[in-house]
Amino acid sequence: MKTWHDDDSFWKTWAPVMFTKERFEHAAPEVDLILKLLRVRPGAAILDLCCGPGRHSVELASRGFKVTGVDRTRAFLARARRSAAKAKRVVEFVLSDMRRFRRPRAFDAAINMFTAFGYFRKQADDLRVLKNVFASLKPGGVFLMDLMGKERIAKIFNPRTWHREPDGTIMLEERWLEDDFGWIENRWTMIRKGRMRTHCVSHRLYSGVELRNLLKRVGFTRVKVFGTLDGKPYDEDAQRLVLVARKAR
Repeated sequence: MKTWHDDDSFWKTWAPVMFTKERFEHAAPEVDLILKLLRVRPGAAILDLCCGPGRHSVELASRGFKVTGVDRTRAFLARARRSAAKAKRVVEFVLSDMRRFRRPRAFDAAINMFTAFGYFRKQADDLRVLKNVFASLKPGGVFLMDLMGKERIAKIFNPRTWHREPDGTIMLEERWLEDDFGWIENRWTMIRKGRMRTHCVSHRLYSGVELRNLLKRVGFTRVKVFGTLDGKPYDEDAQRLVLVARKAR
């Protein structure tokens, strides 16, 4: 039986919700902030792990970086290639599972955005992903992760929410916690043009200190934790969990 993240019908159904026009428009200012945290040299090689439809990959390429975007969803990569071609940018897009992609000492930096981590029931798989990233970075390389932290979820948790999109589409989200607040299950329902579609989405929840320690466990020597992409502290006002991990030279 396929897991939700290996189910192409999930990504096809929810892509219009996850990757709206507005989200693409946010790519440029987000990359501004990403680059401030990465502090990489011009023309550096950057890995966009779980790149989706290439929002950040194409924008980074437009800034002169050598970009490799990796994702397991063919439709997303096809869209990413179209975006790169339209923007007349060169980006290498690779079809691969993040548990398997590894290119030793190939990149100056890597990014993993939009809570594209923790999908796997076995935490050993999360560890494998981080080991792959660590191995793929050159000495002195830097890794940036952006996700929804456990502390933020605890603050805003609501077991059921719904809203209506401008086109009349109704979205219902139901959530419950498992494994002593270590795992979250979500049931997403979309009602659109008289048709109802439901998918279950789940992933592991990490606190700032838990993920920082996991990054150090795989070999990163310096890990900083922030509450936003613009570098604000990871405190009671944090909106996201952002980590910047550096590999020793």
